Amino acid sequence: MKLVEPKVFLVGETRIIEDELHLYLDHLGVAEWTSDAPSDAEKIIEVMGRRCYRSFKPGLNPNVTKIREHNDEYLQNIVRVKHGSVIEHPMLNFIIADVSRVFTHELVRHRIGIAISQESLRFVRLEELRMWIPKWALEDKELMERNIDLVERMEKHQVWMAEHFKLDEPGKPFHEKKKKTSFMRRFAPDGLATAIGWSVNPRALRHIIEMRTDPGAEEEIRLVFGKIAEKVKSRYPNLFADYTLEMVDGLAWYKTPNPKV
Repeated sequence: MKLVEPKVFLVGETRIIEDELHLYLDHLGVAEWTSDAPSDAEKIIEVMGRRCYRSFKPGLNPNVTKIREHNDEYLQNIVRVKHGSVIEHPMLNFIIADVSRVFTHELVRHRIGIAISQESLRFVRLEELRMWIPKWALEDKELMERNIDLVERMEKHQVWMAEHFKLDEPGKPFHEKKKKTSFMRRFAPDGLATAIGWSVNPRALRHIIEMRTDPGAEEEIRLVFGKIAEKVKSRYPNLFADYTLEMVDGLAWYKTPNPKV
């Protein structure tokens, strides 16, 4: 048994194709328009939002005589008036590692604006069982002695089954390995550490951060989304500027006066 800590990696994000955007702006008659957005994700939200009202400059739409010139004030207004649809345009790509299948079972309940690719235990054979355990449980000596004994017996059973099924025998057909590996996962705990690829649009992410850092949420998911919130507030400061942080029971609670945008 090996203890692990959940980890969050932001591995991808929407990128603007500048040449094509410039062609569009020229087509619209605002070739001189620029944005001071700190990221492409925030810039594409601004572009799509301004597209809705033709508010790239005063007079482009006769009804618009004044515009918000900076990305931060523009996005803050988008959030404030709950024009959430334009926040759906970018995608942020995460890999979340060393989280339990308890966590992933909860995570996959969020489906709108989400793409998911999870490690498959039909194909990935288990040997060492890795898991995250909260600090309060680690401090309970008798509890941990029993936990470690139980998990180590399960580890040994995984190794025994692999030997019993002769999975490393030369020439063993892969379909046979897959069948037996799929059976073996039935004897692994839900607390087993795994990894999942998770892509999300910022509108969905804002809502999930609100839900999953709330003190009433499950402990591990609060920990992970506290890490995610910290990462996106740093990388997309204008988009998440309205979030404030409060610590509850040692975990982050991210709150906003603009919920459910």
